[in-house]
Amino acid sequence: MSLIIDKQTLDDLNIFGKRDNDAVYAIFNRTYTRGGAGVLEQMFRYPLANLEDIRKRSSIIYYFFTHQTSFPFQGELFDAAESYLSDTDERSRLSAQNNTLGRRFNQVIGADTAFQQVVKGIVSVIEILILLQEFIHTSMQETEGSSYAPEIRAAQEILMRPHFEQLLQEKIPVKIDYEKAAAYDRLLRFVHIAEVKKLLEAVYRLDVYISVAMVARQRGFVFPEALESELHIMEMEGVYHPKLAKPVANDIAMLPHSNIVFLTGANMAGKSTFMKSLGIAIFLAHTGFPVPASRMRFSVCDGLLTTINLPDNLNMGYSHFYTEVLRVKKMAAELENARNLFIIFDELFRGTNVKDAYEATVAITAAFASQPNCMFVVSTHIMEAGEQLATECENIQFLYLPTLMEGDKPVYTHKLGSGISADRHGMIIINNEGILDILRNGQF
Repeated sequence: MSLIIDKQTLDDLNIFGKRDNDAVYAIFNRTYTRGGAGVLEQMFRYPLANLEDIRKRSSIIYYFFTHQTSFPFQGELFDAAESYLSDTDERSRLSAQNNTLGRRFNQVIGADTAFQQVVKGIVSVIEILILLQEFIHTSMQETEGSSYAPEIRAAQEILMRPHFEQLLQEKIPVKIDYEKAAAYDRLLRFVHIAEVKKLLEAVYRLDVYISVAMVARQRGFVFPEALESELHIMEMEGVYHPKLAKPVANDIAMLPHSNIVFLTGANMAGKSTFMKSLGIAIFLAHTGFPVPASRMRFSVCDGLLTTINLPDNLNMGYSHFYTEVLRVKKMAAELENARNLFIIFDELFRGTNVKDAYEATVAITAAFASQPNCMFVVSTHIMEAGEQLATECENIQFLYLPTLMEGDKPVYTHKLGSGISADRHGMIIINNEGILDILRNGQF
């Protein structure tokens, strides 16, 4: 079962990013093979929403985290193997009857390029299978009892089938004559290709597990504890944004009696960054991956939906406010169908006037508060909305990001505090930049 998530959320959290090196995906993509990168991407596109699946994947990665296993293959073998296996045209199949004098002559002078490519592919597949067999032999006892044991046993069961026995007796570097090449080609590319692809998939998953474990060690990420959905718990200590050079870590705890966070703070205080940090940690936890925090416990959610960088829909002729309204409507529809959602909404109704924004923020947040099985984080500049909600709802916790003043210069701590912010420093920033002086003096 997959976590409910959409493109807006993936974009808000920069999971894949417009440029690969900016994305959260890029942090973990240290795979040695293209196939491994593909498996990693699928894990990111379809986060998990099942407790046992999350625990299983997390446990496997943790096994490789603690054992510091090295990837036992050369990445270039897989490019040749995949290219070879992708061509299942019978006309390219090697046949013992085609080993003519002319072909032997072409082999001698190096002119039979197509044949050489096929042989390179065959040899690459065989070497991968031999190396996989060696890895299984050396790891089987060590992995026994771990969450990875079923995967390694499944790969071993395929390799032990009689039709692979002869090729597994070859020695690396593998050198084969035409007759063997024709026999192995039939076996690998036409008769038992489904089994070969299953073995490659096992290697690609191994690539992901080892790579993610390596990232966790290098970056100091922690493995979160996944809990039953019915507990409705979200606890994080020292959570931070993994793409920042000098991030500020924060703590947050959301329980059934405090399942809504109402976040206030001045512009530039760090509200959006904190909400992205929170969303990224929740997303990664549901992939079964380690997270940028010092500790995390979370109840598995049915879905994660965010609204942080909501663009205008100019093609449809929608204003920013109407786009916000449609986004809230989508979330309301999901709340009707899902038991347990985590929703993040940055600056509710920033696209309209202050009076309407105040009334809409109070009304929508109060409606969120009537959903005890879900969790919400809502930010706003309108502190009066928080004051009103404090009188209406008992399950809202009020947090803020403070701004300290050093003379006429605002300083942002990016550390959460309890309460509602009264900070309003917009005109101070405008005056500090000298904008009004420039306009008065005609310097534009």
